[in-house]
Amino acid sequence: MKARNQTEVSDVFLLGLTDDPRLQPLLFDLFLSMYLITMLGNLLIILAVTSDPHLHTPMYFFLSSLSFNDICLSSTTVPKMLSNIHTQDHSITYTGCLAQIYFVIVFACLEHSLLAVMAYDRYVAICHPLRYTAIMHPSFCVLLLLLSLLVSIMDALLNGLMMLRLSFCAKLEVPHFFCELIQIIKLSCSDTFAHNILIYVVACVFGGVPLSGIISSYSCILSSILHMPSPGGKHKAFSTCGSHLCVVVLFYGTCVSVYIGSTAADSPRKIAVASVMYAVVPQMLNPFIYSLRNRDMKGALRRVINNKQCWKIQMDPLDSQEGQIHLASMHPLTFGAFFSMEPTNETTAIEFLLLGLTDNPELQALIFSLFLSIYLITVLGNLLIILAVSADPHLHTPMYFFLSILSFTDVCISTTTVPQGLLNIQARDHSITYAGCLAQISSVLTFGGLENCLLVVMAYDRYVAICHPLRYTVIMHPGFCVLLLLCSLFLSAVHALLHSLMVLRLSFCQDVEIPHFFCELSQVLKTACSDTLINNLLIHLVSSLFFGMPLVGIIFSYAQILSSILRLPSAGGKSKAFSTCGSHLCVVSLFYGTGFSVYMSSAVTGSSFKNVVASMMYIVIPQMLNPFIYSLRNKEMKGALRHLICSTFSFLDFDP
Repeated sequence: MKARNQTEVSDVFLLGLTDDPRLQPLLFDLFLSMYLITMLGNLLIILAVTSDPHLHTPMYFFLSSLSFNDICLSSTTVPKMLSNIHTQDHSITYTGCLAQIYFVIVFACLEHSLLAVMAYDRYVAICHPLRYTAIMHPSFCVLLLLLSLLVSIMDALLNGLMMLRLSFCAKLEVPHFFCELIQIIKLSCSDTFAHNILIYVVACVFGGVPLSGIISSYSCILSSILHMPSPGGKHKAFSTCGSHLCVVVLFYGTCVSVYIGSTAADSPRKIAVASVMYAVVPQMLNPFIYSLRNRDMKGALRRVINNKQCWKIQMDPLDSQEGQIHLASMHPLTFGAFFSMEPTNETTAIEFLLLGLTDNPELQALIFSLFLSIYLITVLGNLLIILAVSADPHLHTPMYFFLSILSFTDVCISTTTVPQGLLNIQARDHSITYAGCLAQISSVLTFGGLENCLLVVMAYDRYVAICHPLRYTVIMHPGFCVLLLLCSLFLSAVHALLHSLMVLRLSFCQDVEIPHFFCELSQVLKTACSDTLINNLLIHLVSSLFFGMPLVGIIFSYAQILSSILRLPSAGGKSKAFSTCGSHLCVVSLFYGTGFSVYMSSAVTGSSFKNVVASMMYIVIPQMLNPFIYSLRNKEMKGALRHLICSTFSFLDFDP
């Protein structure tokens, strides 16, 4: 389909709260004071929690995370507004505007999730006090935090990718002090019906579900408190929830007021003023609410402040005067250099052309049949692995849990690339939209990085099983396995997002031809018209870290495994230990071997055709062979597959 993102705007203009020049100094002082109070208050909360051992509990762990999130949310919007007022330049780059939208959604959604998690923490503490330490153990708390962050990133990424489909006019004037998603969509020249539907659906899900959880938690809390016999117990239980309840009312109350104000008010400036109530004010008031209504927090803050008295710096009056920084005399670039930098994503490429493996029409039918067969085998084989693991209770172990996730990842990475190639061959149209190419790059990096992380996690699982067999069930419990999976997914999503955002800053020419069957990052960078030095350096740096460290972890795990196996007295024990690692070791060799061969071929050969053929060895072949490796070399998997197939045929074998 035709690309929607044909945006040629270089700057977005944030009109702010008012255009009256007499009110600008007042607004600058007001927002600067609010921002400094927000930073100082939340930093004090974090310092108090980290420095006082009595506050190292789940409740205060989530409170410090909430304070850090409030700092991030305020820092996303307020400094840019201060820069615009101070420099009298209300522009922000289009890329900067997209980044601001993304981070506002991430931190706002994370605040929703954290408030729901904190309500659940209070529910467990009051309704199940004897099981509190068993339920809210540290790994589960970290799991809840990572899950909240993952959901927030997915929400922001979904809205951010939808934004790339829109086209805008030459000049964008946003009647707001930051790039708010709804205001930007209103300025689009293309159809925004799907975007508005998405906003309401996502808002209902990511806002309504946490709010429902909070209401449900406090309903159970209220019921438990009312059943308490003593008034002292009731008062103590209410006091532990008072601060959180005030923050919840403040956050959701301001959000509802902004929503009602946006529907009732006809002036965009009034909506912008109302937005201050949820984008700035709650983050400033949260530290006061938690410190003034909490004795433990007040005591910890008092100790932090008293300890800082001994660190006072004695300055000479002359040095103090010379060391003063006069904000009013600073050069405009001091505040606005980063946000006012010239835009780099002035892409005018309507679509990319994927040239594929060959342009010989006689070979197209053969290539189509080959890729279709490989794709069907990949999907069928990996789905059989997932079904066998799910259906057989004997395979409900960490090893096979990670194997089923690996199979699902293989299905996803093949589905990201192969169907587009098949469609191009069948339709004889080798084009892909700019937004589609970016989405393909992001998806390939996400699932490729996830496969990389899963292999090292599976190596660690084998290390624990062989080197620490008596502690295996204690270490690899279900919560820890899910935590490892979420960490892997989070790292993969961040890795993909980093490269995708760096591609957005590039400019491309018309009708870009990519000598590949999918949008590979390195091939796309070669077609850019702008400087790609930073992108290439980032690829080498991130590849060294993101692929080198897991490979080192795998090598270390197998070195320990080999050392433990060689110390086993019986030959049967050695053979059994080796057999549990054989399949995983073959998959690791296949994955990293093909990846290394592609890297060497791209560095040695100058033929793009050879590079494309070599790329098949890591993007198509391993995903097809992994099910065969795990099923042919594993007795338990072969038995589960045989049982699954027999059960299926027995179900289908019935009399008419």
